[in-house]
Amino acid sequence: MNIRNSAKAIIIQEHQLLAIKKQDKDGYYFILPGGGQEHGENLHQTLQRECIEEINTTVDIGNLLFIREYIGKNHEHFEFDGSVHQLEYMFLCTIQSKNIELKNGIIPDDGQISVEWLPLAELLNYRLYPQAVRQKIIARVAGDDLPVYLGDIN
Repeated sequence: MNIRNSAKAIIIQEHQLLAIKKQDKDGYYFILPGGGQEHGENLHQTLQRECIEEINTTVDIGNLLFIREYIGKNHEHFEFDGSVHQLEYMFLCTIQSKNIELKNGIIPDDGQISVEWLPLAELLNYRLYPQAVRQKIIARVAGDDLPVYLGDIN
């Protein structure tokens, strides 16, 4: 099986994180906007395309904040994604247009319900994947200097 590259947007505005809301048998959960890199795209092109498709907007892409590796066989969802090996590049982004309606884009993610703002002060209360990155985002916003490579986390 191949290793898949993915680009993700960390969009923080007014002490809130933008996330995609989905649902599974355990209830609602959230993921960062973004997705898989296609052949011939660089990571910025991937992230722009995915943000238009999923959250109906273009973004200004800033610094690379985190790289997360996900080897499915090592985590709690191994039954259905045990063959997945993915590298996620998480960039700090801002929304280009302040007047755009943030909603499901033209090609929402499979199972995408909506686009929502999650308060940073309550982020640990949400089932946001990868779960280990919740604390990292909070720490980064607080000004902590963190390593970029987070390892194989979920």
